[in-house]
Amino acid sequence: MIYIGVDLGGTNIAVGLVDENGKILLKGSTPTLVERGPEPIIRDMGKLSLELLEKGGYSVDDVAAIGVGVPGVTNPETGIISFCTNLGWHNVPLVEILSQVIDKPIYVENDATVAALAESVAGVSKGVKNSIFLTLGTGVGGGIIIDGKIYSGTHHVGSELGHMTVNVEGRPCTCGGIGCWEQYSSATALIRMGREAAEEAPDCLIAKMVGGDLDKIEAKTVIDAAREKDPVAVKVYDKYIYYLAMGIVALINAFDPEVFAIGGGVSKAGDFLIEPLREKVKEYVFYKDLPYGRIELAALGNDAGIIGAAMLGK
Repeated sequence: MIYIGVDLGGTNIAVGLVDENGKILLKGSTPTLVERGPEPIIRDMGKLSLELLEKGGYSVDDVAAIGVGVPGVTNPETGIISFCTNLGWHNVPLVEILSQVIDKPIYVENDATVAALAESVAGVSKGVKNSIFLTLGTGVGGGIIIDGKIYSGTHHVGSELGHMTVNVEGRPCTCGGIGCWEQYSSATALIRMGREAAEEAPDCLIAKMVGGDLDKIEAKTVIDAAREKDPVAVKVYDKYIYYLAMGIVALINAFDPEVFAIGGGVSKAGDFLIEPLREKVKEYVFYKDLPYGRIELAALGNDAGIIGAAMLGK
């Protein structure tokens, strides 16, 4: 039997046929075209799934289940997407609509949560019972795996790790809260901090790298300038690492996982991110005489969404 995994994004819908070990057999994508509204988008998920089955020489009877990862709050019990800000969705009956196109068991979950599941099945957390996945991108997404199973809480919002408060007198967040972790540890946060520093020090390497046009600063700009030991960039990056570590220490205290898998755009910095992060966590972790979860780069990249969604059915 095979599993179908659907990774719903604001730009593209990615679909893959996946075996029981988490290996992608065939995949394809189609534009999301958000402005069309939810029903045409969901029907496209089913159509692309059927096209891939035909292309791969499979039938619907070969499919055990379909899983969908959505960038929003989902209710796995009802199959309803409670809300998805990026898509403008509210109380969308995804499973009901998709089952009209392809009649198989269908499961839905948050996209960061399914990426966590993917890493635990076929990635850096494979073979580990308890792990946490963090994606450092526009925001900070998170997924929690306990005893090999997804944990998202009683009301299915238990893994909104980016909205933990790390600074009670901090920056307002887009969620309406104050001092949320993603305001300090996302790629967006690193860009903002880099821009603010470059405004105060226009001769710094960050500003020079973008020809003085600070709107062109990316997370990579700050990271590359820090690699070159520019003092302004180093100060910004150290602050970023500090806040990232503080959030991880809080998660160690709350969940005590065996592995933290770090993904998302900022993770492309590789060891330049992971090594100082490990050192900072080591400095602040509460149980200094006991082992704690190791911090690793996520292994599956963009395929994590497809693999994790597919594994929902398994």
